[in-house]
Amino acid sequence: METRTIAGKSVSFTEDGYMSDMHEWNEDIAKELAKEENIELDDLHWKVLGFLREKQAAGVSLTIRSVGKSGIVDIKGFYTLFPGGPLKLSTKIAGLPKPASCV
Repeated sequence: METRTIAGKSVSFTEDGYMSDMHEWNEDIAKELAKEENIELDDLHWKVLGFLREKQAAGVSLTIRSVGKSGIVDIKGFYTLFPGGPLKLSTKIAGLPKPASCV
């Protein structure tokens, strides 16, 4: 467990770099986390982050496929928005726990 000050707030992170408490998340924190990953958040990014947070709150397991079927962005577009590991990056930026499907 690591505590860092991000967007003026003291936030706890897991060893993997995910926020320990998704309820501490806010848009300013998301912007800072995205900046650390060299991602400039636009409207489409925010829609994906909102979708992920909504599904997580509903207890739905998050997968790349579910994002691709969201109607927000297809899988190729998801990789374009969050290059490398789209589900890993997007859930980190969304302040969510590491998805079970991510190794």
